[in-house]
Amino acid sequence: MSQSTLLYIVLGACVGALLFAIWLARWVLARNTGTPEMRAISDAIQEGAEAYLRRQNKTIAMLAVVVAIVLAVGYGVLRKASPSDPLAAGPMAFYVTVSFLLGALSSGIAGYMGMWVSIRTNIRVAAAATESLNGALQTALRGGAVSGLFTVSMSLLGVGGLFAALSFFAPAGMDSLEWASKIPFLIVGYGFGASFVALFAQLGGGIYTKAADVGADLVGKVEAGIPEDDPRNPAVIADLVGDNVGDCAGRGADLFESTAAENIGAMILGVTLAKAFGVAGILFPLVVGALGLVASIIGVMVVRTREDADPMDALNRGFYVTATLVAIAMFFACKLLLNPAEFPNAWWHFYACSLVGLATSVAFVYITQYYTEYRYRPVLSIAEASQTGPATNIIAGLSVGMESTVMPVITIAIALVGSYMLGKASGITVNGEAVGGLYGTAVATMGMLGTAGYILAMDVFGPITDNAGGIVEMSHQPASIRDKTDRLDSVGNTTKALTKGYAIGSAALAAFLLFSAYLDEVKNYTGSTLTVDLSKPEVFVAALLGGMLVFWFASLAIRAVAKAAQSVIQEVRRQFKERPGIMLGTELPDYGTCVDIVTKGALKAMVLPGALVVIFPIVVGLLFKWLGGPNAHLGAEAVAGFLMIATVVGVLMAIFLNNGGGAWDNAKKYIETGVYGGKKSDAHKAAVVGDTVGDPFKDTAGPSLHVLIKLLSTITLVLAPLFI
Repeated sequence: MSQSTLLYIVLGACVGALLFAIWLARWVLARNTGTPEMRAISDAIQEGAEAYLRRQNKTIAMLAVVVAIVLAVGYGVLRKASPSDPLAAGPMAFYVTVSFLLGALSSGIAGYMGMWVSIRTNIRVAAAATESLNGALQTALRGGAVSGLFTVSMSLLGVGGLFAALSFFAPAGMDSLEWASKIPFLIVGYGFGASFVALFAQLGGGIYTKAADVGADLVGKVEAGIPEDDPRNPAVIADLVGDNVGDCAGRGADLFESTAAENIGAMILGVTLAKAFGVAGILFPLVVGALGLVASIIGVMVVRTREDADPMDALNRGFYVTATLVAIAMFFACKLLLNPAEFPNAWWHFYACSLVGLATSVAFVYITQYYTEYRYRPVLSIAEASQTGPATNIIAGLSVGMESTVMPVITIAIALVGSYMLGKASGITVNGEAVGGLYGTAVATMGMLGTAGYILAMDVFGPITDNAGGIVEMSHQPASIRDKTDRLDSVGNTTKALTKGYAIGSAALAAFLLFSAYLDEVKNYTGSTLTVDLSKPEVFVAALLGGMLVFWFASLAIRAVAKAAQSVIQEVRRQFKERPGIMLGTELPDYGTCVDIVTKGALKAMVLPGALVVIFPIVVGLLFKWLGGPNAHLGAEAVAGFLMIATVVGVLMAIFLNNGGGAWDNAKKYIETGVYGGKKSDAHKAAVVGDTVGDPFKDTAGPSLHVLIKLLSTITLVLAPLFI
């Protein structure tokens, strides 16, 4: 197929998915909005979420402008021109800087859309629960799907649109394929911009949501003995706001940057095989993403359940439908686009790679379910340990989190080695050298990302149903309605854990993909393959710094939650003490003060850890470049070592934090079903303490780490020319 035909397919599918997302949004917004009491609570959540996001986006925008100026000066003034540069210094600096700003803007819009939909869907789910479980389930999932489809569409539209726009500016005398091979190196800034915004959005939102949640739980449940989401708790509105700014806005920006950065990385690896596949090898990742959008739409629309059925079964069916359709679509994409006449066996090898990626996504779903659902041994062991107090609960939870790294790492290892070997066996050669291996890992990553639209819909489903349950509780609806929202909320906790597992798996595959793209870019500039030798003291030290950065970042994120939560706890205690009418139900608490406390705390605390992630690889690269002297390429090699170990440590730490935190949460919910004395028992109080320890693990540091992994990769990819 021609370049224009492929771009029409990609851009057409994106526009179609955006139109469908608009139709879904209209369908959701047409649902019933419940009672006046429900609307009053929903309006307070909406006001708090929008106010926080406005302030957060202003902060991120200022930081993004500073980085854009550094990029422009670095590329256009400080860096010496290289014969391997796609363009002269001035135009190259312009394209990289503009693509960075576009990526940052698009990522911010994607996150805002996720939050905008969720804060308007929550009340409609609460109202739908008064009529049927199926209606509430479909409303929540379709509200989440608006965010999922919009996010993935915007990401593909941004990368594909930039590629299409730049294709019209080929320098005189350069043929279209040669120019197409240079474009991915000019738009790497788009992935950097998306990752930059995603880190701050995920980190700031995570600090906000968990500071409010920890404060509300420890004073409300443990000290005051009142239920979750009780309207007498002054921190409850801040807690519900946090679900939206953390799990919706933050995760929307996260998956946006995942698809953007990974598509660009795969396109760069596709440049290596341009002689075999032509432009089809470069645009293949975008085509797969477009086909995945169509599959996700169908998967969302088939979801329905009976009143007596488990809603998780319905969501799983939708996922399996999506995954099956992606597998079918990948077959035709590989057959049509990766099937050169001189290498007739290549297409089915790469199709097998895509199935490896797809199987990896399914495996991560099952592994995460095993470690975070209370039907299985890990969570049950934490609940059992709660009978002897908070200490044994926490010890058991730490053990589960550490154990949970084993199967994901084995899965990642099988996926990477399997897809590499399949790609290498495809027969693709360039200058007599088998070069299909790395592209095989890229195709596997695309296979895993094929279901991203549906996965994000499942993720946003979680905070929507959590908010719906809070609205039902705070508006004093009958217990039968709360039972329905509790069932959906329980499923939502599982889907949030599953999508975090999926995000970690995709981050691991993507990190290898982007690391390979970095090495490929260095080779493009130096003409020789970069070997990372950890026996060199300088490279070993750089690698050690990469591992240390992950621990430092996680420490700052968790500490920020603790500090903000302390302020919330003090405020809630003050209100309970000074205004006894709150507990008697004769006066309303001051919700706004708690909202303001966590807003200020989150915005202040997110800057330092985010800045460290941006600054560290730059300092490492430039410092070791200076130490190595001219033509030694020590800067590029040190950054490669830094990135390699930061990725390995980051993946392990993210799995530990996400699964450990999820297990603690569901151990508490298992006890709330009535076992070991149920709610208000000593075992329940111990489980609540464990849950509050796990909260910043699973919703602040953990999710932020898989953004960190990809941000480090995109920074080094963008700034590789500066380190050589």
